[in-house]
Amino acid sequence: MPTDLSPTARALRTMELLRNRPGVTAAELADHLHVTERAARRYVGILREAGIPVESTRGPYGGYRLGRGTRLPPVAFTEPEALGLVMAVPDGQPAATAAGGVVGAALGKVIRALPESVGRQAAALREHASAAPDRFSARPDPAIISALVAAGADRRRVVVAYRSESGNEWEAEVEPWAVVVRHGRWYLLCHSHHAGAVRTYRVDRVREVRRTTRAFEPPDGLDPVAVLEENLGTGWEFGTRVVFDAPREEVAPWIRPPMGRLEPLNGGCVLVGSTSNPSMYAQEWLPTIPFPFRVEGGPELRAAVAKLASRLTASLEPR
Repeated sequence: MPTDLSPTARALRTMELLRNRPGVTAAELADHLHVTERAARRYVGILREAGIPVESTRGPYGGYRLGRGTRLPPVAFTEPEALGLVMAVPDGQPAATAAGGVVGAALGKVIRALPESVGRQAAALREHASAAPDRFSARPDPAIISALVAAGADRRRVVVAYRSESGNEWEAEVEPWAVVVRHGRWYLLCHSHHAGAVRTYRVDRVREVRRTTRAFEPPDGLDPVAVLEENLGTGWEFGTRVVFDAPREEVAPWIRPPMGRLEPLNGGCVLVGSTSNPSMYAQEWLPTIPFPFRVEGGPELRAAVAKLASRLTASLEPR
């Protein structure tokens, strides 16, 4: 931190430290501000004189923190921070570079609030950068996301109304352990009391969320991303079973988590899982695997593979 800052600049820096590190001590403030502890306490006093509530707690675990309801000054971005923020929007939501929509409108407000020197660069980046849409991504309703995250934070079960890709609809009472973003799609990782098992639901297919009064505790040491990867291929409507005539270690790099669980089998391996879209499983996932395989189940996947094989065979017949 520069040592030639004015008292006003140091007071603002003090408030930023209090906001980012509740419970910071006078010694820690002094270290960050490059001043004595006495001077650090003086900057806390300046904030209090300006009407900003700063609470203090004595003792070995004491420190300073901003009081509830504190109105903070506008956030200031450096040029790299502002450009990084603008870059992240089209990277995550390509359509948001346009002015329409919730995210696009919010991005416009951020750019207009930036100082001219920084805002000019951010506006130019937004105007001239283009992003190809990700056809696999899906944007859920922000209100649904907010309800699930709030219920998870409060450890309260919810009832979700869900519509599968095939059009089936149902309701389930679940424990919302976490919301996970994976490759442009938002998933709810939860424990379903109806199924009595871990489930992963696409949040863009959740139609409604109703909070209950029943509490829950998530598993100790939960790693949401790892558990999501393990369960993406389970719990869907149509069972799948595919046997490969190749060792598991050779086939494994070609298997995506939503396809199911790969297990050794008689010198080869078997892929066991489930899907809500047998046609996609047959047309987009299985053909990319460069090893001989047999589709033993379920009947929906076998029918989808047979339909694909018939279409490809017909394409080689003479006119």
